[in-house]
Amino acid sequence: MSKAALISEEYRKMQQQLHENPNYGVASVQYAPLVAQVIAAVGAEELLDYGAGKGRLGIALKQHMQRPLRIHHYDPAIPEWSAPPQPCGFVACIDVLEHIEPALLDNVLDDLQRVTAGIGVFTVHTKPAVKVMPDGRNAHLIQQPPAWWLPRLLDRFELETFNRMPMGFWIVVERKHA
Repeated sequence: MSKAALISEEYRKMQQQLHENPNYGVASVQYAPLVAQVIAAVGAEELLDYGAGKGRLGIALKQHMQRPLRIHHYDPAIPEWSAPPQPCGFVACIDVLEHIEPALLDNVLDDLQRVTAGIGVFTVHTKPAVKVMPDGRNAHLIQQPPAWWLPRLLDRFELETFNRMPMGFWIVVERKHA
């Protein structure tokens, strides 16, 4: 059985091009204090940064962590981090889901569920991005309110915390147990 596609080749190339811009993929840094707080609360020793971009979340986390943290990166647009990740006890998916190609969102959410062995911290922006894709589309391919996102997420995860932000929301989830 073939693995479900998480990104089209055309879109992967566009994302690679966007990541050449030093100002693209910077949102994760502002969430480092929140992610560090949740990591400390649950006692996680490793993190999978799902949709890691340039790895800035991991770099920023080092400033907020009291103890060492093993960081794994996954991003299909970054060649060195494009291999399918192994499940991890703690997963951060920061400013990623709104960038997913709409036709592949269920595949990506299923994969996010697969890799989240314990706790996840996810942020979703629900408004337009400042950046534009090389083909002219807004970089936030999915601009939907929390009421649209939550059923999709809660089909796959148990909700621990939900918090609205002016531009979207963040959640803490736990893996659903059968």
